[in-house]
Amino acid sequence: MSNRLATESSPYLRQHAENPVDWFAWGEEAFAEARALDRPILLSVGYAACHWCHVMAHESFEDADTAAVMNALFVNVKVDREERPDVDAIYMQAVQAMTGHGGWPMTVVLTPDGVPYWGGTYFPREDRPGVPAFTRVLHTVAAAWRDKRDVVARTTDAMRALYENASRPVTSAGTFDPGTLPQAFAQLTTRYDAERGGFAGAPKFPQTMALDFCLRWYGRTGDARGREIAHRSFSAMARGGIYDQIGGGFARYSTDAEWLVPHFEKMLYDNALLARLGVHLWQVTRDDEVRRVTQETFAWVAREMTSADGGFFSSLDADSDGQEGRFYVWTPAELDALLGDDARIIKSYWGVTREGNFEGASILHVPRDMASVTDALDVTQDELRDAIARAVPMLREARERRVRPGLDDKVLASWNGLMTRALAEAARVFDDEQWRAMALANAHFLRANLVRAGRVTRVHAADRRDGPGFLEDQAAVALAFVSIYELTGDASWIADARAIARTMRARFRDDLSGTWYDTAADAEPLITRPRDQYDNATPAGQSLALELLLRLAELDGDASAPAEVLFALAPLNEPLQRWPNGYGHLLGVADLAVHGAVAVALVGLPSHAETQAMLRVVAGRYLPTLVLASSTGASAVEADRDDFIRLLEGRAANRSTPTGYVCRGFVCELPAGSADLLAAQLDATVLRPGVRNGFVTGA
Repeated sequence: MSNRLATESSPYLRQHAENPVDWFAWGEEAFAEARALDRPILLSVGYAACHWCHVMAHESFEDADTAAVMNALFVNVKVDREERPDVDAIYMQAVQAMTGHGGWPMTVVLTPDGVPYWGGTYFPREDRPGVPAFTRVLHTVAAAWRDKRDVVARTTDAMRALYENASRPVTSAGTFDPGTLPQAFAQLTTRYDAERGGFAGAPKFPQTMALDFCLRWYGRTGDARGREIAHRSFSAMARGGIYDQIGGGFARYSTDAEWLVPHFEKMLYDNALLARLGVHLWQVTRDDEVRRVTQETFAWVAREMTSADGGFFSSLDADSDGQEGRFYVWTPAELDALLGDDARIIKSYWGVTREGNFEGASILHVPRDMASVTDALDVTQDELRDAIARAVPMLREARERRVRPGLDDKVLASWNGLMTRALAEAARVFDDEQWRAMALANAHFLRANLVRAGRVTRVHAADRRDGPGFLEDQAAVALAFVSIYELTGDASWIADARAIARTMRARFRDDLSGTWYDTAADAEPLITRPRDQYDNATPAGQSLALELLLRLAELDGDASAPAEVLFALAPLNEPLQRWPNGYGHLLGVADLAVHGAVAVALVGLPSHAETQAMLRVVAGRYLPTLVLASSTGASAVEADRDDFIRLLEGRAANRSTPTGYVCRGFVCELPAGSADLLAAQLDATVLRPGVRNGFVTGA
């Protein structure tokens, strides 16, 4: 018999619809039940692609005896952390404070008014060394509620104090120190794993935003260490087991320091961030491997992660056929049967051995470069490339006959915004019509389904629009629309981005302190109003919101925005310097605020060859603070219209003569009447010292 979760829109929640646990979804019904029965709430938070969430579900939530204990002692609530990042963030803060660590599945026990008094992560069905059985934990924490309310009260008082302190608006004191940026980069260099790429330690996460900041540092200063860190790390991931050598796309993270053995789930947001980094890296390096991996990642999104109406799905599971990674690993016998004479070459190139590297099978990876493989096998590099080209479609076809990993088909606004932004930039840089079509299709999907009166909702699933939009949703979608404008020249996308930005400011910002909250002022009241400033797996809502303000300001000629952003950043001088890995996107925003954008205005008929040549000049260069305005699409000339672009004011009227304008700090170079002159101006501008916002800029 199904429980209440059967009617939920979240695929993760529906996975638990047949559990014998009497699950509630998050909401007033559960809290009313807890108050009426005077029972604590057992809150379980996870997500569809989470391997250990599945393990705990199979061991405990599907077990009738465990469920009976849960039902007798608690009101049980299941939450999809991807639909409700606010709930997840609030209670993860408590778990980390109580235990010193966090993760998923997250298990928290709350009073009937929502205050946590105990928390943890995964618990097994049976006792293990150092880890008690789940039912043992359940009896202990329920007994505390029944018999030791004074102890519970002391814990809940401490949790309330924790939340009160964390949610208090921080009034900016002093100014943002531009020396924070070199200090942050220096700190990143000390954590860089020069042997294996990425940042030291295991498990190893891509930390894409920190890598992007390193590349940005190279682009602005010419410091080759920044390029090395970003390029070496991307290449190491691309050759590792964390990258799907057959289907494209990156897994969530590597369990080791070598990028070999991943947790096999694939998340849309990781691939959006990594593909966008790949676009930027290709602009810098012209590395064919970087381009190939970037395009294969987009191809995976097109093939496996895109709905018929243009939305992007959330994730692929780590498990299939009851085993983690089963879909992705191979044995020598399987390759011999499928590939014939090519098997010897392919097994050597992708490191497939009799012993294997994962539970008796092999995760495909590239342990040696092509020259080492060809020398060992006495074949040419062309023969190796041909063998790979033959093997990939054959292995992909064979893999499709296996049980596929589960698909979480909900569409999340912020994650879609991140992917559309990456696609739009790739389409512009690579002049690729497929990526252009995908980016436009998703932007139109978001506009039609998730944006209402300048406000973005969170989820679109099975024709249902559920859940309030968070700060990250507003800003990520608006930034995607800005990138669509830069791709197409259609200023209606800027009008939409401005409308979202206005609503975002009105509902998510505390004007007195400059604090940005993750939830809107009219959102469901929770025990605290979250405001996460860390760039974790995805950019924080505040990071995206501040970037949006800066990018729109360049188009609008608003010289006040950088000062507002620096005011918000001032309290973070020390954290940015000490923990730059946790603020990768925000460091890029700080760089943009301090040093300003390279704003390029292009006017000219899109059919004119010189107009297209100028667009290629801009697309071919790595300009990490680029803001591009063009009159190549529909654009208003009336200043009181929302689709008016002030950067084009006085320039767009005569489009018969293609002209480019390179501007810094709202001051422009002489008009460039040819692509060659525009290229020369851009090349001189990127690394040229100057002054912006009172700070000396440049290397």
